[in-house]
Amino acid sequence: MNADEMKTKLTGYLTTEILKQPNRVIQPGEALLSSGLIDSFHLVDLALYVEDNFGVHIDDSELNASTFDSLDGLLALIQSRQ
Repeated sequence: MNADEMKTKLTGYLTTEILKQPNRVIQPGEALLSSGLIDSFHLVDLALYVEDNFGVHIDDSELNASTFDSLDGLLALIQSRQ
């Protein structure tokens, strides 16, 4: 799966399952956690989704804004682990 496909899959999950706003556009560098767009409860859901769908392991210590604050940051983490 290439980066664009991963970004599309992540964006679809975020907008449909977490935000419940399927038409919402999330920019690649848009702040997710620090802006309050997603909260800590949804952060865990997102981490589980990433693990299940992209075959990577996320340590509990990585559940923070430095890792999950943007689609770009999250994609970089996924790609570095595949």
